[in-house]
Amino acid sequence: MALATFQGIARQSWSTEQGAHGPIVLALGVWLMVRSWPAMAAQARPGRPLFGALLLVPALVLYACARVVGSIVIESGALYLVLLATLYLFIGARAMRVGWFPIAYLLFLLPPPGSFVAAATQPLRLQLSELAVWGLSKFDYPVARSGLNIFVDQYRLGVKSACGGLNSMISLTAMGLFYAHLRQHRGFAYNLVFFFGIIAMAILANLVRVALLILITYHLGQAAAEGYLHQFAGLTMFAVAMGGVLLLDEVMSRVWPAPATAAAA
Repeated sequence: MALATFQGIARQSWSTEQGAHGPIVLALGVWLMVRSWPAMAAQARPGRPLFGALLLVPALVLYACARVVGSIVIESGALYLVLLATLYLFIGARAMRVGWFPIAYLLFLLPPPGSFVAAATQPLRLQLSELAVWGLSKFDYPVARSGLNIFVDQYRLGVKSACGGLNSMISLTAMGLFYAHLRQHRGFAYNLVFFFGIIAMAILANLVRVALLILITYHLGQAAAEGYLHQFAGLTMFAVAMGGVLLLDEVMSRVWPAPATAAAA
């Protein structure tokens, strides 16, 4: 079941710019699960069969229906429910609580609905395009904006959903939470602030990306902006965001008081 679903996810999501982070998240999720498995196995007690069946059977029915209608979003969600039910039946709730982070981390593998992404990112795309145009106009670049279209010189750029921040928020949040989990022992409040910092870095990185694409279009033409330099702008965005996340953690770790247990240790 998992192989069939991941084949569909790879074809429909991982092959696009929005879902390119999927294979990395999968590898990290498997590594986290393997790393946590000894501690989970030590607490393993089979769950109650009736309760497990009440979780597993509807999930299997939903999975089968999703395969019939061809909805990879519902199918992947149903597969995740099957995973939860199967884990519960084999190792029980106590062991699942021990390994809650790798189990929850696998949620990042689920592709979000395309209509939801478009609707959720539109306000942010409008703000990013407006800020990018306003900033570059201060340097006398001939830029203007109409909705999600940016006009620079004789060219027109459309701010697509990939530049809206939601997908990069998902990928960067996955990477940031993985990093924070490995660091650990800083407390819930620290991790919460760090989480919102990741979102802020994702928005800033998308702003840099939109501005960079405008500059590439103006100086090198629209063909360059839509070619390999488009991918370069995406890599630049990711580098800016990850660099910001690491810098944020470094600054916060210096000014944030360490937990009493960590200090005593």
